[in-house]
Amino acid sequence: MNILVIGSGGREHAIVHKIKQDGIKNIYCAPGNAGIEELAQCVPIKIDDIDGLLRFAEEKKIYLTIVGPELPLNEGIVDAFHEKGLTIFGPSKQAAMLESSKSFAKKLMKKYGIPTPAFEVFTSPEEAIDYAGTISYPAVIKADGLASGKGVIIVHELSQAISTIKDIMENRVFGDAGKTMLVEDCISGVESSYFVLSNGSSCINVASARDYKRLMDNNDGPNTGGMGSLSPSDKLTPELEKKIADRIISPLMNALNKEGIMYRGVIYIGLMISNNEPSVLEFNVRFGDPETQAILPRIESDLVGVLTDSAKGKPFSDSIKLRQESAVCVVMASRGYPVHPQTGDTIEGLRDASGKDVFIFHAGTKNEKGIIKTAGGRVLGITAIGDNIKAARQKAYRSVGKIVFEGSQYRRDIGL
Repeated sequence: MNILVIGSGGREHAIVHKIKQDGIKNIYCAPGNAGIEELAQCVPIKIDDIDGLLRFAEEKKIYLTIVGPELPLNEGIVDAFHEKGLTIFGPSKQAAMLESSKSFAKKLMKKYGIPTPAFEVFTSPEEAIDYAGTISYPAVIKADGLASGKGVIIVHELSQAISTIKDIMENRVFGDAGKTMLVEDCISGVESSYFVLSNGSSCINVASARDYKRLMDNNDGPNTGGMGSLSPSDKLTPELEKKIADRIISPLMNALNKEGIMYRGVIYIGLMISNNEPSVLEFNVRFGDPETQAILPRIESDLVGVLTDSAKGKPFSDSIKLRQESAVCVVMASRGYPVHPQTGDTIEGLRDASGKDVFIFHAGTKNEKGIIKTAGGRVLGITAIGDNIKAARQKAYRSVGKIVFEGSQYRRDIGL
């Protein structure tokens, strides 16, 4: 059985690690990283080279392709693979609009009564600025398209809103993702993430998690792709999970079916829990990063089996069984991240940092003649499992303290 994983980050390393644990021997990863190449054969194909990935999958007779990042999903890789009769895990380009267009997702939620903060959509900066003068603050401004997790800005006054609108729509700091923009009510509470798998007609639960987006402790600093995570979310009670199922997951599947959208893949639900009520901040159409690094080490059941069921639209042969312990992931980032990450620094202490129920997931790394060096903004994700969050975070931070590279930065409050 040949498996292809697409991507080069910590999420993809966690996926490769899990399916290797499940006994899969022939694993390829495109393009991979220094950690992944210890477990799989890395191939130098870019994640948006759809034709190259398709040719490789045909040549190697790939049984299942697992798409990690959002970009190839938005580019239509699933549709291209389906045209050739190849099995691939992830939603079609149309279904991927749940993430690639925030305005599409928000309008769908509004139409079908899925709880989400009130919003307005703009294609003109002048109209957005006029509207900004009529609202109360704080407010949330979002680029409509894909912005690598950085396209959401909380603004606290009109002058900040105006400069943010101009940055997004006129200066295009997020590129074409800022052609359309949303202004959304800012609601308070605790953020959590919830993951389910869909086969097009039904869903099974994966796990809950909590992500830490801001660069620095106490949620200070700029937004990043994620500086840490934990699983399960310590904020989701059984009562809340039932509300999520009844008020969000079931209505969403109904909405997609009524709109004629076949959704196969993982659905990541970004939630705000306020007064014990869940509200959707966003949907993502792939496993989160770094939430995946906290979730997958907890999964005891066979991952390839349920992903294949999802990809083929078959009834799920099994539910997902989780370890009852908690997992905490701490991200170590390079100096200058998230604006101007510096690369090429030697990483030391990786071997000493490993241990029982401690997983070192590589993200932005490269192997230069046997020396592991930084090669991206988020460099490593150190995940540890413990009896509870406190125990897991203590174990994770002990390992973080053994890893050294120039200018490394990480939060010290993950799990607090």
